[in-house]
Amino acid sequence: MKDPRPRLQWDNATSLSCKTARHHPAPQGSFVHDTQQKCDQIAVVYDKGQMPPRITVKQVSGSVHTVLADGIAVAVVASASRPTLNPDDVLLVERSV
Repeated sequence: MKDPRPRLQWDNATSLSCKTARHHPAPQGSFVHDTQQKCDQIAVVYDKGQMPPRITVKQVSGSVHTVLADGIAVAVVASASRPTLNPDDVLLVERSV
């Protein structure tokens, strides 16, 4: 039987639920809890009608990485359990404003 709970908990995503989130310039980073993997997923929000940003990941040190969207830092991630973060690990979300 399929689990009826959503895998990604968007209602608890950081920086997306505040009243002024839609007024923040894109791209914007967010963490979304993933119930299936029991971790947070990185999401980058961009405005509808814009090209999706190019995601790159820069290793700062050891297991610390900076996620960049079109060269703009949108998240800094440190993980002891996952040593490598790839651009394909980042969710792209188109925001309708």
